Amino acid sequence: MNILETITEAIKPFLDGEKPPLNAAEVMNLWFYLTATEQTLRGEQVSFNIVHDPELREVLEDMINNVHNPIRTELTQFLREEGVPLPQSTPEKPIGDFRSIPEGSRLSDEECANLMLFNLVLGVNYACRGMTESVRADVAARFAKYLAMKMALAMKLKNVASKKGWLMQPPAFHPERPLPTQ
Repeated sequence: MNILETITEAIKPFLDGEKPPLNAAEVMNLWFYLTATEQTLRGEQVSFNIVHDPELREVLEDMINNVHNPIRTELTQFLREEGVPLPQSTPEKPIGDFRSIPEGSRLSDEECANLMLFNLVLGVNYACRGMTESVRADVAARFAKYLAMKMALAMKLKNVASKKGWLMQPPAFHPERPLPTQ
């Protein structure tokens, strides 16, 4: 199965401009995804200002400029065109160098990386939900695109976090061994 061909075939009927109105579930999923994207961007902007690790800063910059800003722009335009009121947004955070904030008063690089990974997991899950709950193929395709964008960046971030020893993971499970008693 070629995924791109499948998506293209699903979208073809909507390329003539004839689309039914969005349904309530599609509006809610799109609106929520935009809201979550905005809030995630704020956290990434703050993180960009405080992280020390150059590789993590590079991933953050990639996430801000090539994932979340484009998603926000596209969703905002789409919802406006569909006549959906936009959610209120908080102001963007200024970009600066706040890395001199004392340890304990800011998130560490490891904490920023894991927060980013957690947010990506949520973004992937909600993109899947939006995709599967969409009736309109163009809305489903939009969520599929966001899913792919976030998955690609998640792999990149996971590699950096793993290399740095920051990746939080549960302990290995060996069912044949008895559990330790406490």
